[in-house]
Amino acid sequence: MYVAFDDTDSIEGMCTTFLATEMIRSLEEYDLVGLPRLVRLNPSVPWKTRGNGAVCLRFGTGNGTRRISGRIGEVPLYSYSRCGRPADMEVVLKRGEELLRKWSRVQEKASPGLVASLRKPRQSLYWSTVRGIVEKRKVLDELDRIGGRTIELAGGRGVIGASAAMAWRPRDRTFEVLTYRDEARWGSERVVSTETVEALDLKFPSTFNNFDPVGRRSAIVPRSPCPVLFGIRGDLLDDLPLASSSIDSEPVARWILFLTNQGTDDHVIRKWGQLMPNRSYSVEGLVSSAPETRKGGHVIFKLDPIHGARSLDCAAYEPSKHFRDVVRLLVVGDRIVVIGELRDNPRTLNIEKLKIISLVESWRKDGNPVCPMCGKRMKSIGAMQGYRCRRCGGRTPESDARLVRVPRAIGEGWYEPPVCSRRHLSKPLKRMMAE
Repeated sequence: MYVAFDDTDSIEGMCTTFLATEMIRSLEEYDLVGLPRLVRLNPSVPWKTRGNGAVCLRFGTGNGTRRISGRIGEVPLYSYSRCGRPADMEVVLKRGEELLRKWSRVQEKASPGLVASLRKPRQSLYWSTVRGIVEKRKVLDELDRIGGRTIELAGGRGVIGASAAMAWRPRDRTFEVLTYRDEARWGSERVVSTETVEALDLKFPSTFNNFDPVGRRSAIVPRSPCPVLFGIRGDLLDDLPLASSSIDSEPVARWILFLTNQGTDDHVIRKWGQLMPNRSYSVEGLVSSAPETRKGGHVIFKLDPIHGARSLDCAAYEPSKHFRDVVRLLVVGDRIVVIGELRDNPRTLNIEKLKIISLVESWRKDGNPVCPMCGKRMKSIGAMQGYRCRRCGGRTPESDARLVRVPRAIGEGWYEPPVCSRRHLSKPLKRMMAE
């Protein structure tokens, strides 16, 4: 029996992943089959709270290999590799509704949805939801097809994300260990040692997006008043409990391991005909205007896509910090690939990372030309109007100015913003280079 849920939290608090631990505790007469799944969906939807993540669990009689997958208080959580008899749907729905009503932040505009099913929805539902915007009616039709049932509160928009999480079949995947605070501490300042977070990349190289050396800030600790203490992501499942244990922090009240699509670039549309807002694209093109720093520190330039779409404004915003310095070094004619979200108004591609394919030569003026008739240094007539000799009146075009080649301060390859400016789904260069 699969059970999935979404849209239970708000900016003010709660976390859908915390509800996963409550669901496991509530259904203690059943076994957890496989790892819980944390599935991030389209990061560009206008109504998301923070990371736009849904959770899917599977319950039944566990068979096969058993492994420890978490802990609630002093009680260990185990998951099994195979399922024998599935959990009873009526029990799952009853307990699920109780938990949804208890923990969901409907008073803060959450729109929770829970889905239970013996079968998974079509995989295409996941791809439509991670890359676009899906109507609820389409999702309900798919659930009818597979015999799925729902619990919906305050409009139940969460059934869309829940169904998509259930539909996910990984092509690429990572893992995350999430730790949670004692409820009495929720909303207070977290106590997590920055030094032990900084050491993660060296001690556990399979982990990623841990520490931002630019801002000297931990990236594993959320800034919202949610129940999460910290979360560590990585490619090797067995490294994560050890990495978590290496962090000096306030007491961990519970922890759990997730299989996840974070850091995979699943949200990026690479083959497209028409660019639509509220989606993320990979666009190859030529820089067609010099980067301009605007009010607030944002850097904007125009890109002419290779595949015929109209010119795009591309933006590196102030929170991307030193990444903007890379963008400022682009010149007209450079061929690049930009990955980012297309905003509707203004129509701007917000850069998540970029690849420089080729760079044009850059030149600067080193002096006015010498008059070919009398050998005297000539004077400029005006911008782009050429030069004139004051002695003999001879004239030469603008192209006769003496130029010197300027070495480019950037090279070909990928560039990304600092850790704290990256999206959950964006694949870090650390993972890309390991492929």
